[in-house]
Amino acid sequence: MRGVELRLGTHDFRFDCALPPGRIIAVTGPSGSGKSTFLNLLAGFETPDRGHIRLAGQDVTGLHPSERPVSLVFQDNNLFAHLDLFTNIGLGIHPSLKLSAGDRERISQALARVGLAGYEKRLPGTLSGGERQRTAFARALVRDKPILLLDEPFAALDPGLRAGMAELLTALHRETGNTVLLVSHDPAEVRRLADHAVFIESGAIRLSAPIKDFLTQGGIPALTTFLQH
Repeated sequence: MRGVELRLGTHDFRFDCALPPGRIIAVTGPSGSGKSTFLNLLAGFETPDRGHIRLAGQDVTGLHPSERPVSLVFQDNNLFAHLDLFTNIGLGIHPSLKLSAGDRERISQALARVGLAGYEKRLPGTLSGGERQRTAFARALVRDKPILLLDEPFAALDPGLRAGMAELLTALHRETGNTVLLVSHDPAEVRRLADHAVFIESGAIRLSAPIKDFLTQGGIPALTTFLQH
């Protein structure tokens, strides 16, 4: 992001950063600080009033979300309750479900990769919370984009499921080498997963640093408070 500015209601956001590719990057900060807005700008759900956004070497400032090199996984997993898992994942490849034989094979492979082999005809309502999030990861896998945006994807899961999903995320990242941006309120999760971290406060980036430097930074009181939780 270069000189990105956005006003939403009475809130002003200003973002400048250059983030390392091929890393897991934690995005954290107090509630209401602008973390989700930061992700929404990258995804294209918000358009900046000023400035430019480049993703994977491409200026995407004016591009529709569908044209950007990103996949997204949200806390609520955004699955259609009346559609089976095969169809939910297929929508990630083509909104009209014009799927080739190769596409259909990719869907089954993605489900197997996240531990849900044979679940193609299951409905989301028959799954546990962890299984629904695994389905969301499978949908991101078939989209095969270089950047994965995660907005607190584990927040609604119990500690055991959170640990399992974190392990899955790390394994998929090693396999694909993609860039992952993970919004998190959990300092333990940041320590465990991130190679790099961004701290946002009052609508601006206060620190963007490799995880070792991020964890030892002592000059930002709000960050110190976060890390002590």
